[in-house]
Amino acid sequence: MTTRRVEEDRGPAEIIAEDAVAEYLAAHPEFFERHPDLVAGLRVPHAAGQAVSLIEHQVGVLRGQLRTERRRLVQLIARARNFEALSVRLHDLSLRLIAAQDPEQVEAVLREALCRQFDTEAVTLKLFPLESDAADSDPKVAAFIQFLDRERSLCGPLDPEHNGILFGEQGGAIGSAALIPIRMDGRSGVLAIGSHDRGRFGTDMGTDLLDRLGEIVSQKLRTLHRIDG
Repeated sequence: MTTRRVEEDRGPAEIIAEDAVAEYLAAHPEFFERHPDLVAGLRVPHAAGQAVSLIEHQVGVLRGQLRTERRRLVQLIARARNFEALSVRLHDLSLRLIAAQDPEQVEAVLREALCRQFDTEAVTLKLFPLESDAADSDPKVAAFIQFLDRERSLCGPLDPEHNGILFGEQGGAIGSAALIPIRMDGRSGVLAIGSHDRGRFGTDMGTDLLDRLGEIVSQKLRTLHRIDG
């Protein structure tokens, strides 16, 4: 109430002068360095109604900004460490895939490594023919025909139909999944990783490592196919 009354009592000239002072101080933040004697007499209203010096107010603001930046730094460091750990696991998985002798071994390596090292409950590798009439003759192809054209992986919860096709009897317990596109000569498919945790594979999850894994698996399967051929 007092502040409002003071504002109403100010005349136009006083308002203009105050605005000019504010603009000058904003343009010359070093002003109080040249006039340190003025700082001691300044008061800035506190949120609780008390008055604190300008320096105290600025220090409080800077401390708040510092706490915010520290939290951001901690989050960035945690993400970097997590990404590094995942990269190491992906490298180990890649070495094991190189040694696989056939597609069955590839799928076995993927299932064992992804469930153990990446904390998931189900892994499925499904390949589909690319003939134009495949979607009409095979309901599994029809269910994933749109996904097969994707360039990047897809994460999030799946509907019961897709869970059942991918994970069979385990499908009912899968809360979220990562679908990784797989491409090889004459065939296309999906590497599906399922988790009971609905938040394990969120729709906003980064897919760089998953996409890289898809490229590695695709290349390995292409190599095995050419050898067999």
